[in-house]
Amino acid sequence: MPSTPPLAYVIAGSEATGGAGIQADLKTFQQLGAYGVGTLTCIVSFDPQHDWSHRFVPVEPEVIADQFEAATATHDLDVVKIGMLGTPATIDVVARSLASRPWRHVVLDPVLICKGQEPGAALDTDTALRAQVLPLATVVTPNLFEAKILAGMDAVESVDDLIEAARRIHEQLDTSTGPRYVAAKGGVELPGPDAVDVLYDGEHVTVLRTPKVGEERVSGAGCTFAAAITAELAKGADVATAVRTAKDVVTQGIRARVAAHTPFDTVWQGAYARQRA
Repeated sequence: MPSTPPLAYVIAGSEATGGAGIQADLKTFQQLGAYGVGTLTCIVSFDPQHDWSHRFVPVEPEVIADQFEAATATHDLDVVKIGMLGTPATIDVVARSLASRPWRHVVLDPVLICKGQEPGAALDTDTALRAQVLPLATVVTPNLFEAKILAGMDAVESVDDLIEAARRIHEQLDTSTGPRYVAAKGGVELPGPDAVDVLYDGEHVTVLRTPKVGEERVSGAGCTFAAAITAELAKGADVATAVRTAKDVVTQGIRARVAAHTPFDTVWQGAYARQRA
């Protein structure tokens, strides 16, 4: 008899090097034992001729809607990760699609800026994301920069600042249907020997610490973190347990990072399965 594995859905952009975006998401789902389903929102490629800046090409909104229709008609999906969206038109079609059916969990990795966009377009995208998608999320996973912007703070320079940012972001979520969670990531950017993340559920704060693995950011860490949360939620974990597992996945993936011709390394999702075995 055919089996039905846990189903994890992602709506995100493609990143051509394989280090981030939907490529990292689907690899993370697979490593954690979830069957990955994906809808593509944009195509991003680094430009090696121009300091590895982003080249950004959005997918047409009707094509995104078609992918969503096919994915949700094929599978009984109830846990979804939202990654790179990129334009107000994309955000609009994704928000309408999400609202068309019930979800057990919506995990939002709030990618606020794409370097391939003009500043005005990026601001419009940020505003639309905050208004249309952020309230739908059950779990939001901002990095330090995203937490500062979403919280409306001038700076986030300490663990206490990060906790305050998480509290302010939580106030923007729709909590009428149940608990909502903010998993704010300090990573290597806060001072001190540890990579610190905080989880806030509206009442309680949990501080997660692991020793830093170097002092440089590693590409794909944020995508992998949110995707790991999504996979674990799809398997039935509670949010706090899913976040702890995700931090472990990312930490091991950074330790086993993949070097390339780029000026940055990338997370290796397969490290988690190898070290766990």
